[in-house]
Amino acid sequence: MRKTGFLILSLILCLGPFSIAIGQQTPTICAIHPFTGRFAFAGIEGSAAMQDVVDMANEAGGINGKKIQYYWADGEYKDDVGIAAFKRLQAQYNPQIMFGQSTGMTKALGPEIKTRYKVLYSAYTMTSEAANPKENPYLFLAAPTYAEQFGVLLRYIAKEKPGANVAFFYSDTEFGREPIAAGREMCKKMGLKLVAEEVSQVGGVDISTQVLDMKAKKVDYCIFQGFVSNPIAAVIKQSKDYGLNAKFMGTFWSTELQLLRELGSLADEYIGVTAYSFYFQEDVPMIKKIREWTQKKYPKVEYRSQSYMENYMTTLLFVECFKRADKMAGGITGDNLTKALQSIKNFDVGGLMPPVTIKDNSIPVGRVYRGNSKTVKFDPISDWIRLD
Repeated sequence: MRKTGFLILSLILCLGPFSIAIGQQTPTICAIHPFTGRFAFAGIEGSAAMQDVVDMANEAGGINGKKIQYYWADGEYKDDVGIAAFKRLQAQYNPQIMFGQSTGMTKALGPEIKTRYKVLYSAYTMTSEAANPKENPYLFLAAPTYAEQFGVLLRYIAKEKPGANVAFFYSDTEFGREPIAAGREMCKKMGLKLVAEEVSQVGGVDISTQVLDMKAKKVDYCIFQGFVSNPIAAVIKQSKDYGLNAKFMGTFWSTELQLLRELGSLADEYIGVTAYSFYFQEDVPMIKKIREWTQKKYPKVEYRSQSYMENYMTTLLFVECFKRADKMAGGITGDNLTKALQSIKNFDVGGLMPPVTIKDNSIPVGRVYRGNSKTVKFDPISDWIRLD
């Protein structure tokens, strides 16, 4: 009996802290950011946004008194490195929420997240696969999908010039290719002629062949996908030199001030769709809050990019899901977090976006902006457009 009692006591002592930890269900977020590699700018800004929202939430009392834990790793914008980091963080911290670094990583991990890890997951992506609750119930986007963004731009084209000749200019990556098939179908339905598909490497500089091809095919509108700046600025500048009088458009990641600075006097030639208000829109309540926090915590930082806004919005939803799941039977689990996500309707985010309603695990809302060469900012040329 003494040996048995000793073994039982030992087991209780060993399991005690673990049992307490399970009972407390410390809300934990782990993230893979591209701190190095060609999209390091997004990782640096995105991680800062996540840390800021976590710190704000913890200062306000956390999740019903429990402090949110946030851990990260560098995925180098390489799928194999990112996936290894994901699994390492998962084993080390057992988070209920994970954040990934790319479209490729998200697609690769999707099946395992669904069957093995069962964590609420978002990423630096707007792939349609992350907005399909039937196939990937734990994945979501705090934004419209790339395909939905193409839809906004193509509608704009169809209204401005019915039957126009359109070109898609995209990078040879998962990021670049992701919405192209959907874009082809949308062109057919809207009566637009997709006359060219141009492919380039990210950061490619020799794009004269693609520009000449678009000129030969008399392209009226060119939509970029899968780039941030280069080679977009080079394409626009060379098009003017070669006499191609097309209008140029892009999706979320290229609708950023960095591109306008590179375009200079040609900034007015660019139109983009984005999901969030910009840092310079000081009349927006949430932007005002972000600016005040930034000035207090990071006095040398003068601007927060759209990468920051994406992760800020995503982490706001993480925090809200934590709060809702913590009140459910079973507490903070991946399944309860997904139920919490689906329950979000007309959630006020202070104008960072319109009041948020989750639809098919995404937020199908976008706004069209035009570059302004004088202010080097984007001017809205549409109201918020809901796409469902």
